[in-house]
Amino acid sequence: MKNICLFVCLLATLGAGAQKKKVDLLLFNAHIYTVDKGFSRATALAIHGGRIADVGNTQALLRKYDPVQSVNVNGKYIYPGFIDAHTHFYRYGLMLQLAILVGTSSWDEVLQRLQSFAAAHPEGWIAGHGWDQNDWAVKEFPDKARLDQLFPDRPVVLSRIDGHAVIANQRALDLAGITPGYTLEGGEVETRNGRLTGILIDNATRLVYAKMPAPTEAQMAATLQKAQANCFAVGLTTVDDCGLDYGQVLFIDSLQKNGRLKMRIYALLSDAAPNYNFLFDRGTIKTERLHVRGFKVYADGALGSRGASLLQPYTDKPDWSGFLLSSAAHFDSVASIIAAHGFQMCTHAIGDSGNRTILNIYARYLKGPNDLRWRIEHAQVIDESDFDLFGRYGIIPSVQPTHATSDMYWAGARLGPARIKDAYAYERLLKQNGWLPLGTDFPVEDISPFKTFYAAVFRIDAKGFPAGGFQKENALTREQALRGMTIWAARSNFEEGEKGSLERGKLADLVILDNDLMTAPAAAVLNSQVIATYVNGEKVYQKK
Repeated sequence: MKNICLFVCLLATLGAGAQKKKVDLLLFNAHIYTVDKGFSRATALAIHGGRIADVGNTQALLRKYDPVQSVNVNGKYIYPGFIDAHTHFYRYGLMLQLAILVGTSSWDEVLQRLQSFAAAHPEGWIAGHGWDQNDWAVKEFPDKARLDQLFPDRPVVLSRIDGHAVIANQRALDLAGITPGYTLEGGEVETRNGRLTGILIDNATRLVYAKMPAPTEAQMAATLQKAQANCFAVGLTTVDDCGLDYGQVLFIDSLQKNGRLKMRIYALLSDAAPNYNFLFDRGTIKTERLHVRGFKVYADGALGSRGASLLQPYTDKPDWSGFLLSSAAHFDSVASIIAAHGFQMCTHAIGDSGNRTILNIYARYLKGPNDLRWRIEHAQVIDESDFDLFGRYGIIPSVQPTHATSDMYWAGARLGPARIKDAYAYERLLKQNGWLPLGTDFPVEDISPFKTFYAAVFRIDAKGFPAGGFQKENALTREQALRGMTIWAARSNFEEGEKGSLERGKLADLVILDNDLMTAPAAAVLNSQVIATYVNGEKVYQKK
């Protein structure tokens, strides 16, 4: 009798072992790039409870699991969900409500678009975004005279593509109290022959924006959902929103908690006393979809508007070197207090003088090798003697490859033939720490991760210019570019243990594409299509 019981128990045990394990979702018959340490590949993955339960061979996983839902991917390509390490997601949402001026070929075209927008929005401020004088035949800042003629009674403010300059009409300038001769630290109010041109650079832009009415919460919620939908459609599952006030972060948190926002956001708070007090008092914020543990600081402006701070004058403006947006003493005090509280500091620095200032201040507090992951955002123009500071002090350059292919038409004129060689030097920056997070800086650039990959690897723009690539010696390999958009971007956010690769136990954030980014020709990479995007194992986008 005892032996019979043992035999029955053994059969039961074997039967239980033969039973398939339940999972929520099984994706199979795929080409999967896990982006793990060995850059291994697989053909199937199982998802359960919002996390990756298993990754492996299709036949093995089909035998092993009983999924609630199974999807035959039909040979398409699966990657970790893309992470954009530098965006302005909240601002992008705001921009979706404005007149879009991106791609205009002249000031006249800007005015034409603006008149159409104003007719459709007959009340209140007229706001637009995206003009770039470098795209025009006359590559000079415009003048507000025509704006004053067309809109004498309605305030108008139009931001340049990089967000570091605006043009405003007289009505808006009057509301902001701006008169000829107005001066301020870290900004410029442009005048010609003693009269205002309407051009405001860097900190001066805030004077006008402070007078604009803020959108309602309902408007902001709707536009952030639209921004999220656009991001999911290109395979983004996490975005770093660089420079928010704590109230905006709390609003995002409320939308995430009630299910209206499913995008994961790594938020950096802006350089302002209320934001420091908020995070120092509260401590690191970490929820399922929101992570706040750092601050975004601005050292200088942009190269396109000549606000970037250079060690020597601009080649195309010999009496001008740009400027820092605050004093070096301010940046030092900020670094000191952030270091004392153990948070991350991420500083926008474009010019070689701006980068040197911040690198030396960082070095003072980092002292040597460390894992604090303080970042320099853009790291665009670096003096030859300063590159090694990134590696020596564990400073992370966070770069945006499409800046190189957007700026290459005119950056040489700004910098001259010697300095341009030390600009957009991504491969050289990668060598400093052995890893490099990539982003777009949208809405300054397009939100597409495929453009990031394309620019990083091929160093050409959508027109195929220039033949052979722009400073191709600083191109990244395909594997490096993919890592920069996934696991390295996650690492820059202290999140590599939970996302950025498709490994057991990690969050089930992934994207299915129609193309193999590792082998496809350049044009095919640029035209890649997202078939589906998953966040937490939930399909948040499906190509129609």
